[in-house]
Amino acid sequence: MAKPAVTSIPASDKAAALALTPVSRETEERLDRYVELLLQWQAKTNLVAPSTLPQLWTRHIADSLQLLDLAPAATRWLDFGSGGGFPGVVLACALAERDGASIRLVERNAKKAAFLREALRVTGGAGRVILADIGDYVDSLREPIDCVTARAVAPLHMLLGYAEPLVRGGAMALFLKGQDVESELTEATKYWKIAPRLFPSRTPGEGWIVALDAIDRC
Repeated sequence: MAKPAVTSIPASDKAAALALTPVSRETEERLDRYVELLLQWQAKTNLVAPSTLPQLWTRHIADSLQLLDLAPAATRWLDFGSGGGFPGVVLACALAERDGASIRLVERNAKKAAFLREALRVTGGAGRVILADIGDYVDSLREPIDCVTARAVAPLHMLLGYAEPLVRGGAMALFLKGQDVESELTEATKYWKIAPRLFPSRTPGEGWIVALDAIDRC
């Protein structure tokens, strides 16, 4: 028997998330609209793991928001494989308050790209959606990027391949990773020369943020 669709998130989860990653009232309202839309679409399109919905704010939104403090001066953001909008749409909601700031959400799945466009529309988030493969878009990009992000998209060694041209051009890379980060780093160093900085996630679990300012081929 199918489980009933989740139509609301516990207020305690939202309160816990905003205690970890405080935002303005305006950003909170944008995020509320995003959560409402995501729950509507989740009923027919799998945007996030259903088991994580009761902790949507702490597991996904706060996890995304914490990246902002690691690149406080960045205005030109790019998110690889935005999927259900983490971290891309969440960052777009917060970046709407920074003059001139925006984020490009790169997504190759047309249905998810349609969701992302609607999410930016209803929230007023500062961003735009790019329907494309990550590698193809990076190859075509000519404008500089300040910060590139990714979450639950690909193994680290693949992300480094996508990000290398952007980081060479001056971008910082911030990749959200789980408890297997050390094994991913070990695999990545077979192909890349990197000096990563690791930041433990503020959110529950064993997540990490991998920050990189330089990526070179071995």
